[in-house]
Amino acid sequence: MLVTFSTKVSADITMFGDVAVELLKYMGQTGVVPGALLGPDTPLALERLKQAVAIVGARPAGNPPSTNDEGEEGEPATPFVTLRQRAVPLIGLLEAAAAEKADVTWRSAKTGML
Repeated sequence: MLVTFSTKVSADITMFGDVAVELLKYMGQTGVVPGALLGPDTPLALERLKQAVAIVGARPAGNPPSTNDEGEEGEPATPFVTLRQRAVPLIGLLEAAAAEKADVTWRSAKTGML
């Protein structure tokens, strides 16, 4: 599943569902998709997300790579993306929404794939 975050003051952000749900929970939301955040509530959600990312942001987001640090047979290890890196676009969207007191919505993204 993919989740798309939207607000009228920023471009849409689409991310993997498991990461999106985790970030929503850090924002103080239930993690249910679809959902919405009213404009006046956006600054608090943003602050909660920033605090959570500061604490747990260095760990891998989603499923970490299955190879060890050295890789297999001399192959380089698969790099992982941290939760902090995954959260950056959403933090930007929330900052834009908070500045304008704009609502934020999220929904399952349509991928156009079978």
